[in-house]
Amino acid sequence: MPNNNQSYLVYYGLTIIIAMGLKILPLPGAANAFNPDWVLLVLIFWSLAIPERIGVLNGWFIGLLIDVLTGRMLGQNALVYSVTCYFSIKFHKRIRQYPTPQQSIFIFVSLLFAQLLIFWIENMQGGNRFHWGFWLQTFIGALCWPLISFLLSFIRIQGRIV
Repeated sequence: MPNNNQSYLVYYGLTIIIAMGLKILPLPGAANAFNPDWVLLVLIFWSLAIPERIGVLNGWFIGLLIDVLTGRMLGQNALVYSVTCYFSIKFHKRIRQYPTPQQSIFIFVSLLFAQLLIFWIENMQGGNRFHWGFWLQTFIGALCWPLISFLLSFIRIQGRIV
């Protein structure tokens, strides 16, 4: 039986690295609008699953890594990810009781809040236009939640992460 104090770090780290790879995956033209924020989805899952181990500081560090990885303004994703992790941890007892399709509503609201916060920050920098891909990424992320939740729950069960 693996040591739960150490084993969750391996699975958490691997899922975050895979999500980062999916985030920077080069997609042709308009297909990039269909690429949701995989890292934020994985962070939300782990914040809901093991909130006593994955906290706001983890979201902030991962956000800084994403800022460096994508070349955005330093701290932009860190703010978004840490605030989203905070609300996920704050409401984790309520959200975990709902079935996965109802959890998708919380995911949609979280992703929409994250997108609006990013839009606001980029608009303060010097003009960002609203486009259809803005809403599409949020909607696709909420639709992907049942699959992500199932896959990460399977990993959590196989890794005996409590």
